[in-house]
Formats: sequence, C-alpha cells, structure tokens
Amino acid sequence: MKYSKHNHVYRYQAVLLRERFDKHVKEPDMRKAVELLKAGEEELFLNQHPIPKYFATSPGGVAYERVVTPPDWVLDYWHPLEKAQYPEYFKRREERKKEFIAMWEKEYGKEDPKEKHH
Repeated sequence: MKYSKHNHVYRYQAVLLRERFDKHVKEPDMRKAVELLKAGEEELFLNQHPIPKYFATSPGGVAYERVVTPPDWVLDYWHPLEKAQYPEYFKRREERKKEFIAMWEKEYGKEDPKEKHH
C-alpha cells in the first residue's frame, strides 16, 4: 500500500488490505499460511516509502530515549545528607512504601523465607 497525501485513497487501500487479511485469517494449511505471510512481507518491503518518516521521540526517531527517566528505586540509594535536603518528600515516600507493602501482603500474602533465592 503506497503512501498517498489523499486520505480517501489511503483509506480505500486499507479497506482492501483488511479484506485480503480477513479472507485468509483462518487458513488451516500452515504451509499456505507461511507462504501468504512471506508474500505479504515482501509486498510490504517493496511498497514501503524509501525515506520513512519517524516522529522524533518514536523508535527510530532522532530523540528516541534521549531523556532517561530514572526508576523510583534509585532514590533508595541516595546518601542520607541528600535525603535531608527534602525531608517532607522522603517522609511521605517512606509512608507510601509501607502502605504499598501492606497492600501487597494483603493481596498476595507475606513472603515465605523458605522460598528466598540467593
């Protein structure tokens, strides 16, 4: 399906493609299904745009994973002097961690020390 700046042409081609898919969706013969899949992948490769457009923050874009958001557990390794700069935040964070652990134990039960992995 070739790219078109006319939306109605694109939509028509999408409907035709969906019809082709629905016609073979319950193909019982696996050899024929693999053959159809290979033919579809080849058609996709032949019809793809030579210079595909990517959104900047999407995979393949120039800014993909540029800004890394650190996971929450990193804060557990802060030095006490660093934590002392934000006392209210870390007090509330410890309370919420306890609440989360209580909720987890209520739903899934306490951890069995025999099952700990070393």
